[in-house]
Amino acid sequence: MSRIGKKPVTMAKGVTATVTPTNEIVLKGPKGELKQAIDRDIKIVIENDQIVIERPTDQIRHRALHGLYRALIANMMVGVTEGFKRELELVGVGYRATVQGQQIDLALGFSHNIIVDLPKEIKASAIAEKGQNPRIVLESLDKQLLGQVAAKIRGLRKPEPYKGKGVRYAGEVVRRKAGKSAGK
Repeated sequence: MSRIGKKPVTMAKGVTATVTPTNEIVLKGPKGELKQAIDRDIKIVIENDQIVIERPTDQIRHRALHGLYRALIANMMVGVTEGFKRELELVGVGYRATVQGQQIDLALGFSHNIIVDLPKEIKASAIAEKGQNPRIVLESLDKQLLGQVAAKIRGLRKPEPYKGKGVRYAGEVVRRKAGKSAGK
């Protein structure tokens, strides 16, 4: 039995959950609404302010889906109540970011600026304080979408191991290399 799948998801105050006939769960909370399609074999039961995920058999596929959907629903619950936040740091001389609506304009040392269009579900802000590296703060209800967008921005200029320049997650530790030795 999946340890994660067995554990029920406790519904937070102000959150309503419904399961549609097409086996899709919809969570509505103070921050917004999220939907997730569920495999037809997995059964969702809502009782006593708890969401219980049940599987029909002990097949490997059902065991995997059991834990997966429980984790996805738990992330949705956190998303509609608190939301998720991801912070990126721009390390390098002349690296900066500006946010205009749903676009981020990044100067990352290339000959041109890179403009990233954000999905409407994500809110972004750029912070540039004197003496610190510029930061981009991304906020969203959807954890998966937020991580995907943050990874896309980080992938534009990954931190390199010699000087540590690039876009990194806040708190990320970059392993540094020694570089070329200065002769024999």
